[in-house]
Amino acid sequence: MPRPDLRELVAPGHTALVLQEVQRGVVGDQSALPALAEALRNSGGIDNIARLVVAARTASVPVVHATAAGLPGRFGANQNARLFKGVRSLGDASDTGAAPLPEVGPEPGDIVLPRYHGLSPMTGSQLDSLLRNEGVSTVVVVGVSLNVAIPNLVFDAVNRSYQVVVVRDAVAGVPDGYGEQILENSLSLVSTLAAADDVIAAWSS
Repeated sequence: MPRPDLRELVAPGHTALVLQEVQRGVVGDQSALPALAEALRNSGGIDNIARLVVAARTASVPVVHATAAGLPGRFGANQNARLFKGVRSLGDASDTGAAPLPEVGPEPGDIVLPRYHGLSPMTGSQLDSLLRNEGVSTVVVVGVSLNVAIPNLVFDAVNRSYQVVVVRDAVAGVPDGYGEQILENSLSLVSTLAAADDVIAAWSS
């Protein structure tokens, strides 16, 4: 059974599940970052994310696919960091590299929210405004990477007064062991770390 405080924290009605870059061009068959894709899959992260989206939909918790994409011709794309150069192959939002993994959707009712610049959907897309309009105060975060995008999303959400739950067995970073250090020494200070089973149980209770 999940802790009573976790059940309240992720209760439907004020919670959204945000999938950070769980897309074909990042962790799927077209990955521009194959080591990261392998880390998420080998850890069971993709299976856990797939279970979480089913539980969220059943509990009427919004499922948001926060994807990284580009505009046609890469208009306005960031070029001020090595990472951006490495993911140019993602293409624009209509390309398959920007599409969510087939294992996780999208299903009818899911929200697919492309980000065209930056490292976090809280600042690089309309995510913040949309969640506020829906009365969301808790964000459950899954996906990649613990190296860059997940910490950016968590800190941005906390700075905007959201409660954040990071599903520790549904996120990944590289190399092996580094992600766990980020979870324990950084993200645990500003968010709640929880297992996928506990979040699913909370949504099922």
